[in-house]
Amino acid sequence: MVFSGLAEKLQETFRKLKGKGRLTEEDVDEALKEVRRALLDADVNFKVVKDFQKKVKERAVGSDVLTSLTPGQQVIKIVHEELSELMGGVQSKINLSSKPPTVVMMVGLQGGGKTTTSAKLSNMLRKGGRRPLLVAADVYRPAAIKQLQVLGAQLDIPVFSMGDKNSPVDIARAALENAQSNSRDLVIIDTAGRLHVDDQLMTELESIKAAVKPHEILLVVDAMTGQVAVNVAETFNQRLGLDGVVLTKLDGDTRGGAALSIKAVTGCPIKFAGVGEKLDAIEPFHPDRMADRILGMGDVMTLIEKAQANFDAEQVAKLNKKIKAADFTLEDFMQQIQEVKKLGPLQQIISMIPGLGSAKKLKDLGEIDEKELVYVEAIVNSMTPWERRHTHEISGSRKKRIARGSGTSVQEVNRLLKQFEQTRKMMKQFADMEKNIKKGGKMGMNPFMGLGKKDLF
Repeated sequence: MVFSGLAEKLQETFRKLKGKGRLTEEDVDEALKEVRRALLDADVNFKVVKDFQKKVKERAVGSDVLTSLTPGQQVIKIVHEELSELMGGVQSKINLSSKPPTVVMMVGLQGGGKTTTSAKLSNMLRKGGRRPLLVAADVYRPAAIKQLQVLGAQLDIPVFSMGDKNSPVDIARAALENAQSNSRDLVIIDTAGRLHVDDQLMTELESIKAAVKPHEILLVVDAMTGQVAVNVAETFNQRLGLDGVVLTKLDGDTRGGAALSIKAVTGCPIKFAGVGEKLDAIEPFHPDRMADRILGMGDVMTLIEKAQANFDAEQVAKLNKKIKAADFTLEDFMQQIQEVKKLGPLQQIISMIPGLGSAKKLKDLGEIDEKELVYVEAIVNSMTPWERRHTHEISGSRKKRIARGSGTSVQEVNRLLKQFEQTRKMMKQFADMEKNIKKGGKMGMNPFMGLGKKDLF
């Protein structure tokens, strides 16, 4: 999980802080020492940590905080705001030209994921109504052109290429003409990288920039390289004048030093984050939402956006009707599992749910083995349509047949049926709650009336 090490340490520090009725300046100092240690362990730039600690302390030791009824919560609020500010404060969007085509130049070192990110970005912006053209301008790395062509074919997005015998500057110029003549309003240029920053690379990139005058220059860096990523960003920014950064492999970076340092050190905002290997695994970077995740507050907005992008509205409406009518079947249960799988890795989805997103809760849950879903599907697929609709009437002999057909045991079949019944019961209770709220419309009504602790947790 992204920031898992940092999140666990910060959340533990603030749990102790919230446990105190009143806070003194010494309490705040002690907590900030723990915060400082956690940030340094997360590979955050030392100067950034020092400035962060100073800002938080200046705000946290004010009389309005220390004398408030919930001083611990106030300090957490300040840390949240400062963390968000550290990463840019607000979402920084891509610069789209009012006079198409918009030209985006992707730069970075080899191995950072530049080519794949170019394809991911074109796919995401196409969903927003753009007509992208990918440009293969990396003529040095073996198979770089072929890789971009394969990715373009998978996404059904055209790739402009002139082979590896022409100069990248000529390729970029020709690509721009091609886009204009074919009504492509977005040109994404995949440029060459090197194993390390050198003057020859920078000179070539400066020549491409001068030739096509890009509206956006995005640096692609591997988040897992920590301070190396920050140093690379600083060098590229000095030579090219970056408009933003794309952090790849952010889902695998348990420390998070790059994400927390880049904006403060270079002044360049993080605009996108790669969060997986699939071609739709890229997200706009929201500093406030990332601060929510670090402090265990979940990330409901991103979860909602993912659901809206992946769930069929008509199917959701049908499902809601079934739940309210207590007609939720195992077939519906299976369909929902398939829908949830589209949102991404389950551990990542759970981390976005408030209350479950804390590092401690995720640790208690342990590693979620998504292979278990394969067994669930096998069990359901081994049932007849009648059995899927009448789970409470499945006899022992039927369970044995289902277990044999799915390569599982009767115990596993029983476990699934029990889980399904609990899910159906809980959904019915939530549907009843919704009816009660609509009927009542009064203050003082408890929507959770009748729900025991075991039903909620």
